[in-house]
Amino acid sequence: MNEELIRTLNSIVASATPLVIASIGETITERAGVVNLSLDGSIILSAMVGFVAALASGSPLVGVLAAMFIGALIALIVAFGGITLRQDQVAVGFVLTLLAADLAQFLGQSYSRIPGPQVLNTSLPLLEQIPVIGPVFFRQSIFVYISYLLVFGAWYWLFRTRPGLAHRAVGERPETAFARGARVNLLRYLYTGLGGALVGLAGAAYSLSVKAGWSTPPSMAGDGWIALAIVIFGGWHPFRVVLGAYLFAGLRVLANIIQRTPDVSIPVVLLNGVPWALMIVTLLLVSGGTVERLVRVLPRPAQKWTRNFLRSDPPAALGTRFEPE
Repeated sequence: MNEELIRTLNSIVASATPLVIASIGETITERAGVVNLSLDGSIILSAMVGFVAALASGSPLVGVLAAMFIGALIALIVAFGGITLRQDQVAVGFVLTLLAADLAQFLGQSYSRIPGPQVLNTSLPLLEQIPVIGPVFFRQSIFVYISYLLVFGAWYWLFRTRPGLAHRAVGERPETAFARGARVNLLRYLYTGLGGALVGLAGAAYSLSVKAGWSTPPSMAGDGWIALAIVIFGGWHPFRVVLGAYLFAGLRVLANIIQRTPDVSIPVVLLNGVPWALMIVTLLLVSGGTVERLVRVLPRPAQKWTRNFLRSDPPAALGTRFEPE
């Protein structure tokens, strides 16, 4: 395969990684019934804190841990506002995303565009030798390998374990989960904090690997909203979420290539809007019944799997409060 194409695919995997991590984190949170709308500000603030902590300590690991702490803290504030204070989760998250983004730019002014620690790519022995797949997927940074584990781990947890079943029940039918002994609000706090920590990890992946360093305005601004859209596009399913992230990153890379091509003159705004338009069209197809008609054409054994894979129904209790009697 052409070396240029392999480098392009490698770049797509690398640039999609923060979106994969943040989207999996939000999937875990929303599967428990909590909407964390603070993703964009949380990613930005986590990226800044992660970079500064790594710079001050000289250790990228310290930066990653600091970023995850910030992400978890912001997410727990959202949970506290919605669960304990009984406020609207969407409103709390929206305010926090604006506050966190502005706070990051204010506190990070002194660290803008200065060199600092960076997580370099590490090839995986043997796996990197696989034709095509090896150079694309296994010559990456540790963040990419973590994203692989998160996708498969989240899928296995949610759909193949009893605690994962309780996790989904808390977001689907909290009353039933409570009747079976689940501590609904405690689990919601737990999974919201865990999802927020992964959002913080995504911020660290930006500032310590993908777009190493910190700049004002932040280069990753807006990606939190993209991650939220990917969760919806992916139907709250880890495998579909990762496909949505790779699709988004692929279209971004394609847009950059087209912009650098002298013979092609397409407005930048139009190119940047293509991923959003594609997601909207896909959601309309799924909700409009077109996909269901196409599924019926498949062999009967494949229909159930395909139908379940393409479902995009949100958790039934998403964004609602649960008050045990």
